[in-house]
Amino acid sequence: MSSARKKVPVATILDANDKELMAIRKIEPDGNTLVIRGKIFGAMPMVAKLTPAEARAALKLLDLRTVLFLLTFLFRKN
Repeated sequence: MSSARKKVPVATILDANDKELMAIRKIEPDGNTLVIRGKIFGAMPMVAKLTPAEARAALKLLDLRTVLFLLTFLFRKN
């Protein structure tokens, strides 16, 4: 068996200057909340929780143009 560790996938959120703002290491359900675990600014561990009410509030921020963009977002090139 190899002693090399399995690489954990990381999603990075960038600020307006393309600097790393947050590295998301895990997203998981916890009861009725969605828990997002990662590091802010590459150093400070963070646990964020998204409740159903806050998710509904976030959906209200989307207009039709943004919804259509999100439907194609994963299929776009970097």
